[in-house]
Amino acid sequence: MPRPAPLLTDSPRMRLTVRVLGAVLILFVGADHYYEYSVQEYSLLPTIGTLFLLNFISATAVGVLLLAPLDRIFRRFGNAVLKIAAVSGLGIAASSLAALLVSEQTPLFGFMELNYRTAILVALATEAAAAVCLGLLLLLTLRAGRTAGGSRTPIVEHARPSAGVLS
Repeated sequence: MPRPAPLLTDSPRMRLTVRVLGAVLILFVGADHYYEYSVQEYSLLPTIGTLFLLNFISATAVGVLLLAPLDRIFRRFGNAVLKIAAVSGLGIAASSLAALLVSEQTPLFGFMELNYRTAILVALATEAAAAVCLGLLLLLTLRAGRTAGGSRTPIVEHARPSAGVLS
Protein backbone atom coordinates (compact mmCIF):
# COMPACT_ATOMS: atom_id res chain seq x y z
CA MET A 1 0.00 0.00 0.00
CA PRO A 2 1.49 3.38 -0.97
CA ARG A 3 2.49 5.67 1.83
CA PRO A 4 0.65 9.05 1.80
CA ALA A 5 2.79 12.11 1.16
CA PRO A 6 3.44 14.17 4.30
CA LEU A 7 1.78 17.56 4.49
CA LEU A 8 4.98 19.19 5.67
CA THR A 9 7.95 18.17 3.60
CA ASP A 10 11.47 18.63 4.88
CA SER A 11 12.70 20.00 1.58
CA PRO A 12 15.02 22.99 1.64
CA ARG A 13 12.81 24.67 -0.95
CA MET A 14 9.78 24.44 1.33
CA ARG A 15 11.75 25.88 4.26
CA LEU A 16 13.04 28.73 2.10
CA THR A 17 9.55 29.51 0.80
CA VAL A 18 8.08 29.58 4.31
CA ARG A 19 11.06 31.62 5.54
CA VAL A 20 10.69 34.30 2.85
CA LEU A 21 6.91 34.44 3.28
CA GLY A 22 7.32 34.75 7.06
CA ALA A 23 9.90 37.50 6.60
CA VAL A 24 7.64 39.47 4.26
CA LEU A 25 4.67 39.08 6.60
CA ILE A 26 6.59 40.18 9.71
CA LEU A 27 8.00 43.14 7.76
CA PHE A 28 4.42 44.07 6.85
CA VAL A 29 3.37 43.78 10.51
CA GLY A 30 6.16 46.21 11.40
CA ALA A 31 5.29 48.57 8.54
CA ASP A 32 1.64 48.55 9.58
CA HIS A 33 2.60 49.49 13.13
CA TYR A 34 4.83 52.28 11.85
CA TYR A 35 1.98 53.57 9.66
CA GLU A 36 -0.36 53.64 12.66
CA TYR A 37 2.38 55.25 14.75
CA SER A 38 3.19 58.05 12.31
CA VAL A 39 0.18 58.65 10.04
CA GLN A 40 -2.64 57.73 12.40
CA GLU A 41 -0.85 59.61 15.21
CA TYR A 42 -0.61 56.70 17.65
CA SER A 43 2.69 58.35 18.58
CA LEU A 44 0.66 60.73 20.73
CA LEU A 45 -0.63 57.89 22.93
CA PRO A 46 1.72 57.54 25.92
CA THR A 47 2.37 53.78 26.21
CA ILE A 48 0.74 52.52 23.03
CA GLY A 49 2.80 54.87 20.85
CA THR A 50 6.06 53.58 22.30
CA LEU A 51 4.92 49.97 21.88
CA PHE A 52 3.99 50.58 18.24
CA LEU A 53 7.42 52.07 17.55
CA LEU A 54 9.15 49.16 19.31
CA ASN A 55 7.02 46.71 17.32
CA PHE A 56 8.14 48.37 14.09
CA ILE A 57 11.82 48.26 15.07
CA SER A 58 11.78 44.65 16.27
CA ALA A 59 9.67 43.35 13.37
CA THR A 60 11.96 45.08 10.88
CA ALA A 61 15.07 43.62 12.53
CA VAL A 62 13.60 40.10 12.53
CA GLY A 63 12.32 40.40 8.96
CA VAL A 64 15.71 41.54 7.66
CA LEU A 65 17.42 38.77 9.64
CA LEU A 66 15.12 36.16 8.14
CA LEU A 67 16.00 37.39 4.65
CA ALA A 68 19.75 37.42 5.32
CA PRO A 69 22.05 34.51 4.34
CA LEU A 70 22.53 33.39 7.94
CA ASP A 71 24.75 30.41 7.14
CA ARG A 72 27.24 32.71 5.41
CA ILE A 73 27.12 35.41 8.08
CA PHE A 74 27.10 33.27 11.22
CA ARG A 75 28.70 30.13 9.74
CA ARG A 76 28.04 27.20 12.06
CA PHE A 77 25.60 29.20 14.21
CA GLY A 78 23.37 30.08 11.25
CA ASN A 79 20.77 27.43 12.09
CA ALA A 80 20.60 28.58 15.73
CA VAL A 81 20.18 32.21 14.64
CA LEU A 82 17.41 31.13 12.25
CA LYS A 83 15.57 29.38 15.10
CA ILE A 84 15.95 32.45 17.32
CA ALA A 85 14.67 34.72 14.54
CA ALA A 86 11.68 32.43 13.91
CA VAL A 87 10.79 32.35 17.61
CA SER A 88 11.22 36.13 17.87
CA GLY A 89 9.03 36.77 14.83
CA LEU A 90 6.42 34.34 16.14
CA GLY A 91 6.45 36.17 19.48
CA ILE A 92 6.10 39.58 17.85
CA ALA A 93 3.22 38.48 15.61
CA ALA A 94 1.38 36.50 18.29
CA SER A 95 1.70 39.21 20.96
CA SER A 96 0.60 41.90 18.49
CA LEU A 97 -2.41 39.79 17.55
CA ALA A 98 -3.30 39.14 21.19
CA ALA A 99 -2.93 42.81 22.13
CA LEU A 100 -5.12 43.89 19.22
CA LEU A 101 -7.83 41.38 20.15
CA VAL A 102 -7.72 42.51 23.78
CA SER A 103 -7.86 46.20 22.81
CA GLU A 104 -11.04 45.52 20.82
CA GLN A 105 -12.78 44.24 23.96
CA THR A 106 -11.30 46.23 26.83
CA PRO A 107 -8.89 49.14 27.31
CA LEU A 108 -5.24 48.17 27.03
CA PHE A 109 -2.86 50.68 28.67
CA GLY A 110 -5.75 53.14 28.62
CA PHE A 111 -6.46 52.69 24.89
CA MET A 112 -9.29 50.83 23.19
CA GLU A 113 -9.95 50.22 19.50
CA LEU A 114 -13.56 50.98 18.71
CA ASN A 115 -14.47 48.91 15.68
CA TYR A 116 -13.16 46.42 13.17
CA ARG A 117 -12.29 48.97 10.50
CA THR A 118 -10.28 47.93 7.43
CA ALA A 119 -6.91 48.69 9.02
CA ILE A 120 -7.75 46.46 11.98
CA LEU A 121 -8.88 43.61 9.75
CA VAL A 122 -5.69 43.84 7.70
CA ALA A 123 -3.62 43.86 10.91
CA LEU A 124 -5.48 40.83 12.27
CA ALA A 125 -4.98 38.90 9.03
CA THR A 126 -1.29 39.70 8.62
CA GLU A 127 -0.41 39.12 12.27
CA ALA A 128 -2.21 35.77 12.26
CA ALA A 129 -0.60 34.76 8.96
CA ALA A 130 2.85 35.81 10.20
CA ALA A 131 2.40 33.83 13.42
CA VAL A 132 1.30 30.72 11.54
CA CYS A 133 4.05 31.05 8.94
CA LEU A 134 6.83 31.63 11.45
CA GLY A 135 5.55 28.82 13.66
CA LEU A 136 5.67 26.54 10.62
CA LEU A 137 9.20 27.77 9.84
CA LEU A 138 10.27 26.93 13.37
CA LEU A 139 8.72 23.47 13.11
CA LEU A 140 10.37 22.76 9.74
CA THR A 141 13.74 24.06 10.97
CA LEU A 142 13.58 21.91 14.09
CA ARG A 143 12.62 18.85 12.04
CA ALA A 144 15.41 19.47 9.54
CA GLY A 145 17.94 19.85 12.37
CA ARG A 146 16.74 16.65 14.01
CA THR A 147 16.96 14.78 10.71
CA ALA A 148 20.44 16.11 9.98
CA GLY A 149 21.54 15.41 13.53
CA GLY A 150 20.09 11.91 13.47
CA SER A 151 21.94 10.94 10.28
CA ARG A 152 25.39 11.57 11.72
CA THR A 153 27.56 8.62 12.43
CA PRO A 154 27.41 7.86 16.13
CA ILE A 155 30.60 8.10 18.13
CA VAL A 156 31.60 4.65 19.35
CA GLU A 157 33.55 4.44 22.55
CA HIS A 158 36.28 1.89 22.63
CA ALA A 159 35.93 -0.74 25.28
CA ARG A 160 38.57 -0.76 28.01
CA PRO A 161 40.49 -3.98 28.40
CA SER A 162 39.35 -6.03 31.34
CA ALA A 163 41.57 -6.32 34.39
CA GLY A 164 42.66 -9.88 33.59
CA VAL A 165 43.72 -9.23 29.99
CA LEU A 166 47.24 -8.10 29.20
CA SER A 167 47.61 -5.55 26.52
